[in-house]
Amino acid sequence: MQSWFEKAFDALPDPRTGNAKRHDLLEILTIALTATVCGAESCADFADFAVDREGLFRSFLRLENGVPSHDTFSRIFRLLDPVAFAACFGRFLEGLGTAGAGVIAIDGKTLRRSFDDAARSNPLAVVTAFASATRLVVGQHSYRVAEGDSEILAARALLECLDLQGHLVTADAIHCQEETARLIRKRGGDYLLRLKGNHPALLAMVEEYFTDPELCAGLASATTTDADHGRIETRRAWVCHELDWLRGPKAASSEPVLLPDMAFLGLIEATVEHRGKTTVTRHYHIASRALSAADYLEAARAHWSIENGLHWMLDVVFDEDRARNRKDHGPENLATLRKLALNILNRARRDISVRRKRKRSGWSDEFARSILGQMR
Repeated sequence: MQSWFEKAFDALPDPRTGNAKRHDLLEILTIALTATVCGAESCADFADFAVDREGLFRSFLRLENGVPSHDTFSRIFRLLDPVAFAACFGRFLEGLGTAGAGVIAIDGKTLRRSFDDAARSNPLAVVTAFASATRLVVGQHSYRVAEGDSEILAARALLECLDLQGHLVTADAIHCQEETARLIRKRGGDYLLRLKGNHPALLAMVEEYFTDPELCAGLASATTTDADHGRIETRRAWVCHELDWLRGPKAASSEPVLLPDMAFLGLIEATVEHRGKTTVTRHYHIASRALSAADYLEAARAHWSIENGLHWMLDVVFDEDRARNRKDHGPENLATLRKLALNILNRARRDISVRRKRKRSGWSDEFARSILGQMR
């Protein structure tokens, strides 16, 4: 019986030809993913891990020609079709299960050392969809910075591939675009988007509205307070569900751009007290769902979790910012591999950190098997 991993990746095209297929493709990917879960960060690490843990791998792989070399791992990840590999990622995620609707945060990240001066290629950037409740990456789309593509187009390509039914999609102001909002609604989701200067007329009207004390006095609101290491942050939200005034005579003269199915305006005012200083910031959002003030605060916090739950993990725990893979499709495919490993680690044992799970998997075959059991 095939494992979830085998079912998901069985249709992945093998880029090698003829005698180059000395090692089974699925076995190469299994070793690389296992090594990444256990702390490996490069193709050289994959090869070293395969040699040191050959006994572990022979307990569930055939390895008819021994373990792959560094060159084999490097060649495979350089040549694999990144779109097909990412599609397999999605099928594997279906096997892990992503039950329940919730916030899906969309955000982009540049792989800082993925540029190649010799080949004159720009750095690679990846737009990721992150389910905040389950802390799982549910999809990604990559592009080269400043090569005619952009984060906006990459995000739309990603959204086209996702089932958003019942989900609330959150994104920064760069994605506060009519076409993006329409696509989210088409895919069955709702949007919560940051409003900034790329919609100047609408922003000006919203700012004026929320600074009117008489209007704000009647709005629903909610407040949260967090204290940590002498830093106190109070976040207060106000929400407006009645938007007819945006379509009235005053609005007509300013010609604000209203997004499809827009049903919500929100303001979050964050006050931070730290070391005798107080700072106040204001963030405005628009949404297609009439969120309560409490739900609005929770959704905004869920969006910010992509920084700690994904970007910080990739940079600090997986050392992604220092990854030196630059040739061909290597940067894209290894970025996908890291997210596969992170999903597996996030699904296993919630009582210890991802960093500890990686370390213990690297130290103990038994612990590694308990983590990797999700691949079966």
